[in-house]
Amino acid sequence: MAEANRRAARQPPPRHALLAGASGLVGRALLLLLLESPRYQRVLALLRRSVPGLLPHPKLDIAIVDFDRLPALPPLDDAFIALGTTIKAAGSPSAFRRVDFDAVVDTARAARSAGAKRLLVVSALGADPGSRVFYNRVKGEMEQAVAALGFERVVIARPSLLLGDRAALGQPPRWREHWAAKLLQPASRWLPRVVRPIRAEDVAGALLEAALRDEPRLEVLASGAMQPSNPSA
Repeated sequence: MAEANRRAARQPPPRHALLAGASGLVGRALLLLLLESPRYQRVLALLRRSVPGLLPHPKLDIAIVDFDRLPALPPLDDAFIALGTTIKAAGSPSAFRRVDFDAVVDTARAARSAGAKRLLVVSALGADPGSRVFYNRVKGEMEQAVAALGFERVVIARPSLLLGDRAALGQPPRWREHWAAKLLQPASRWLPRVVRPIRAEDVAGALLEAALRDEPRLEVLASGAMQPSNPSA
């Protein structure tokens, strides 16, 4: 009995996670990993609308929310945010900013108020608050804003072109991404790792690993660092 108690005392306490963006490529992959992980006891998925094919799970709570008016959140340990769109899909630069800056920062702030100590966010290759490119500038400004919210640990993933089956998630195809991936994948082994197309599953796995490293600092995961060493893997 004493030895069992000592083993239990050495085990890290289970965590409660928030996931925003579970309907997207990285978010769906993250959701599966979080539900499989023994380190997470509960997972709260915030969604804009019901998602077909999202199956019930004993560890999963789903909340349909308006990201412009988020409710108070239950106690949390970790927050994973994989929200994002494109200017074309959003309809205008201002609508894009409402998702990729406002919704991300507001969700991070709500998670911090709920006690979350660790924040893990999907950004993008080229994020830079000083960029002349609107998309990159918004991503960079988002990174600066969430890093200033007081989390003990902030991990920012900057993937390059994401690979995954959007149709299986009920998303419209992004034809520019589709054809760019078709053109780039055969040449991946000769491209710098930072710009190689990357599977959404690899980004999700890198984020989960980073959360469990539990180092109290800001960490930026470049696209190359999240990919397997074999580009054909």
